[in-house]
Amino acid sequence: MIRLMIGGIPIDTVMRALGDPTRRAVFERISRVDEITVVELTRGSGVTQGAVSQHLKALKRAGLVAERPAGRNVYYRARPEGLAPLFDWLSHYDGFWRERFANLRTLLKEIDP
Repeated sequence: MIRLMIGGIPIDTVMRALGDPTRRAVFERISRVDEITVVELTRGSGVTQGAVSQHLKALKRAGLVAERPAGRNVYYRARPEGLAPLFDWLSHYDGFWRERFANLRTLLKEIDP
């Protein structure tokens, strides 16, 4: 099996991290603020603090979040550059879709000039 790695993080690690709906919601919530603690993430989420911590661990391993310890708290912030492997992988399909849309445009013009 070939493991595509972009920027040192395997693409499957990023995809797996964002594939879980709860984890994706945690990442989206972190992305909307500068920094946030586990306690703040847990509040109103319907998920236990332990589960949030496990999701954060997976997001950190995928390079999607960074942490900053400060006393008894740990603050998390999003790392948008962590999405680079996903964008790079999707960019491989850019030419494919551009060609398909160009062909569709041509076909539609032939059908209805």
